[in-house]
Amino acid sequence: MDIIDALILGIIQGLTEFLPVSSSGHLELGKAILGDHSIPKESLLFTVVLHFATALSTIVVFRKDIVEIIKGLLSFKWNDDTKFIAKIVVSMIPAVVIGLFFEQQLEQLFGGNILLVGCMLIFTAILLFLADKAKNTNKKVSFKNAFVIGISQAIAMLPGISRSGATISTSVLLGNDKTKAARFSFLMVVPLILGKIAKDILSGELTYESHNFTSLSIGFVAAFVAGLFACTWMITLVKNSKLSYFAIYCVIVGVVAIGFALLN
Repeated sequence: MDIIDALILGIIQGLTEFLPVSSSGHLELGKAILGDHSIPKESLLFTVVLHFATALSTIVVFRKDIVEIIKGLLSFKWNDDTKFIAKIVVSMIPAVVIGLFFEQQLEQLFGGNILLVGCMLIFTAILLFLADKAKNTNKKVSFKNAFVIGISQAIAMLPGISRSGATISTSVLLGNDKTKAARFSFLMVVPLILGKIAKDILSGELTYESHNFTSLSIGFVAAFVAGLFACTWMITLVKNSKLSYFAIYCVIVGVVAIGFALLN
């Protein structure tokens, strides 16, 4: 993968990680269009690095929230902050189970399966349409809600299903406040991504070869910068009920992807 391709894919990841249009799906489409022929494991490596960049951008955007949560945690009291951490842990369970027991099967889906991406984008569009019609409330995410949202996050590990779209839509459909739903959605993925990176480094799966380091670095920086912009923008969009526009976009891209897959 050359530098220009890495830059383009990094920008795609940064924007689409937070916008409800599936970052993994767009990465697979981008690789197909750019002619990237990486084997599934190498393709997943690049995807993981870009997700790490957007995780860092999430930490920057929500830095004040994270500091308050850490302070609450260090108080060693059962308060709103420690409850929030506990809910994040609960939400991680489904994705952790999938990651531990179905990692190899999941890797095989990141090898240019454009037909799957197209179908899952249309599924994402349906979720967004439903969520956009939901009424806003002041309800906070409960522990039960956290687990259900976690199931949505696990399903969204499939390329083409938007993680933010699936988790925010599920949360809103459960009756939660839209702004709180977006905040929970963005923060719940951070420990998963960091955990995935740590696991792969410790196991030796993430090895950086000299000819890949530059491309990975360019992609990382591009994803981080684009992520800062998209994360802030997405919070406003969810609050103002603008998800239907992205639903239409997902339908269009999904249909194009299905057509592309069937004609090639």
